Amino acid sequence: MEKNVLQSIAGIGIYPAISFLIFFLFFLGLLVYVVRANRQHLAAMSELPLLADEDPQTQLTHNVLC
Repeated sequence: MEKNVLQSIAGIGIYPAISFLIFFLFFLGLLVYVVRANRQHLAAMSELPLLADEDPQTQLTHNVLC
């Protein structure tokens, strides 16, 4: 039943291609971001959860905010 309904929709074949393209472009963009990311910024951001016990003003002076 569902198969016949989907086959009757004109142009339905383009949706899987569009979905794959969005999926591929998202992960390609994520890969570019990771490769081009500033390593010092990533290291400082990874330490932020560990700085929770410090004074909040001290966290701002670490200069890790974008």
